[in-house]
Parts: sequence; structure tokens; C-alpha cells
Amino acid sequence: MSLLVVGSVAFDDIETPFGRAERIVGGAGTYIAWAASYFVDDISIVSIVGEDFPQKELDALKERGADVSGIKIIEGGKSFFWAGKYHLNLNARDTLVTELNVLADFDPVLSPTESNSEYVMLGNLTPAIQKSVIGQMTKRPKVIALDTMNFWMDIAMDDLRDVLGHIDLLIINDEEARQLSGEYSLVTASEVISAMGPKYLVIKKGEHGALLFGEGQVFFAPALPLTEVQDPTGAGDTFAGGLMGFLASRDHISFEVLKQGIVCGSAMASFCVEKFGTEGLRGLGTIEVQHRLDKFTQLVNFESPIL
Repeated sequence: MSLLVVGSVAFDDIETPFGRAERIVGGAGTYIAWAASYFVDDISIVSIVGEDFPQKELDALKERGADVSGIKIIEGGKSFFWAGKYHLNLNARDTLVTELNVLADFDPVLSPTESNSEYVMLGNLTPAIQKSVIGQMTKRPKVIALDTMNFWMDIAMDDLRDVLGHIDLLIINDEEARQLSGEYSLVTASEVISAMGPKYLVIKKGEHGALLFGEGQVFFAPALPLTEVQDPTGAGDTFAGGLMGFLASRDHISFEVLKQGIVCGSAMASFCVEKFGTEGLRGLGTIEVQHRLDKFTQLVNFESPIL
């Protein structure tokens, strides 16, 4: 099955209590594609970069089976750049620099191949761009998934509500779910958000795992306890990539399939945070990924207590 990824491809400067990495490759589209590539081999990335973006990074994505012809390179332009600093509480960070550069003029136009994709992952972009991509699809994809953030809720809520009526799966964190719904209880928030359009909702809770809501059911997947965490940047996008990559490797969507997808996303995110940038997602083998998935199964598998 084919997966279309629309999201930023960028540079990051990252500082955590465990080290610092300067001008490394990041961006939602990058993390999503790397994670998805371990589950599906038909991926198209649509994004925009400046001429400063290294060709070797595009080649590395090609080697993972991703079609990068939809990444537009702007001559004389600079790629999107973000700099941030994390503290001991890795769930919070300070944004030090945000330079949109060529991303400010991002207006994706899909090729015939891209517009026929069966699965679509819309990274965190303006709701108007996300709606534009959906409108260019030749036929209704099997799954349209979307990520968003508080910023768009603050300045473009009407546009966001509009696009939510056209998707199947919304992937956001707990703070975003509360703001979008106006409810503190995540169960109540899921009901409010589902009424906006998405059939399924995933609420990420960082190091505390993720919740899946849909079909009147709830599923919780924990985050894997790790010995070492270096950099949480991109973990949420990696989670989404693993989830959508797994869904695209199946021929149907259901709550049970999504439960497995959540675990795949969590497993890929666990690889991501162990190193800076995308380094934790590179060079993984099938056995290594399967071993990590098995760890999740062991983590939550138990016999029901008998009273």
C-alpha cells in the first residue's frame, strides 16, 4: 500500500541535559518517513527545502525506499530551521529560534502518483495546507491521518475544525486534546473531538504512553522504559510514522489493527529518543525492530487476577 507523507524537512539545533547537536536534519516529514520505512516500502514525501539541504540526506531516504521527488528544492533559499533547549523534564522545552525560510511559501501540488496514495499522513502544517492536500486526492484514501498543535488552535480554529471533518485519524498530545475539546477529562475530550469528524483519536502522553479511542473502545499503550534518553525531538512524529507505516502495510483499518499500529509507533519512538535527531532510526534491522516490539508485548501481557 502507498503512503503519502506531507510535512517539514528541516534543520534543528538541539540542547538537552545530555548533550547538544547543531544543525542536524529534522522536521516532521523526515521523522515520519524514516519510521514508516520499516513497515512499508512505498512512501512519497512532499515537502520543501532550500539549496542548503544536503543531497546525501535525500539519498538516505531514497535508500529506505522513499520517493523524494516531491521535495521541492528552492535555489538560493534556506531550509526551515528550529532551535530548542530541553531541561530535566524532557516533556517541556524552550524554543530558542524558529526560521520558516522556504517553508513560509510551501504550497504543495501533488503529482498524479502522490494524489492516488491509499494512506495519507499530514504532518503539523497550517490547516489550510492540510485541507488543500486532501482536496487534491484523486480518490478517497483508505486512511487520512493528521497532526496539529496548539498554535493552529489559537489562530486558525475555524480552519482546523473544517479539516477535521475530512480525516479518519487525529494524532495529538494530551494538552492539545484538552485545548481542542475544552474538556479536562481525556475520555470526555475524545467524545467531543470525535464529534468533529475523526473516527479514531490517538492522544500521546509522552513518556507515559498513548491512548487510542474509537468504535466505542479505549486502548492504552505504555512507553517503553529506557536506560538512556538523549533527545525527545521528533518522538511524536516518529510515533505517527511507525503507526501509519504499519497501517499502510495492512489492507484494512480497524480498532484491533490500530492497537498494533500504536505499539509499532511507540517502538519506533523508543529508538528515536535514544540518540539525537534521526540517528536512532537509521540502520535498524528487522530482528532489532521485532525484538523491540516483543518487549512491548511482554510489558503489558499478564493473566487477569482471580479474586
